[in-house]
Formats: sequence, structure tokens, C-alpha cells
Amino acid sequence: MDRAYAEPLDVPTMAKQALMSPAHFSREFKAAYGETPYAYLMARRVERAMALLRDGWTVTDACIAVGATSLGSFSSTFTRLTGETPSSYRSRPHQAVEAMPACMAKILTRPTPFG
Repeated sequence: MDRAYAEPLDVPTMAKQALMSPAHFSREFKAAYGETPYAYLMARRVERAMALLRDGWTVTDACIAVGATSLGSFSSTFTRLTGETPSSYRSRPHQAVEAMPACMAKILTRPTPFG
């Protein structure tokens, strides 16, 4: 999921690759990562979209680039995970993130459930 976040991933396909039933895969994934496969995938998509938005991409283009199929659902998830809308995130300055090494920026800007 970390590398193929823009691909149309679903639990049955991932479970098949892991040689598990979808229910068992979901349980094991949540036990290992602390969140469901879908929540993990959406966090990776939002994380990548944040980087694209910092680079000046439009919200729609970033949404499509990360594999989200609905701009409305993507925006809602982005807002829930970051505490701000994609548009407001894009429009504010990001000098601090741009000044730090990419490895640190990735750690410090990782979206987590807000509130």
C-alpha cells in the first residue's frame, strides 16, 4: 500500500495476495498496524496529497494523482485527518516543511486522525 497507494486497492485483492480470507486479512492488518487497511490506505493517500499540494498542485489534480475516486470523499477524509481542508492546506505557507530533510518532513507531516 505504501508504494501502490494510487492503485485501486481493495481488501479482497490484498487478502488474496496474502493468501488469507478478507476478514482474516483485515483483522491481522489491524492487529499489526493499529488501523484498518482502508484507513491506512487513505492516510497514505492524504500524506502524498499533502506533498503535492505543497508543490502547488490543485486539489482536484492531487486527488486524482493519489488514486481517490471522489473529490468530496477525499476532501472529507483529508479534513478529518489533518484538521483543515485541502484548499486551506494548499494556500498556507509551508516554509518549515520545505526547509527540512524529506525524511523528517515525511515523519512530521504524517496525517493522523484529528480530534
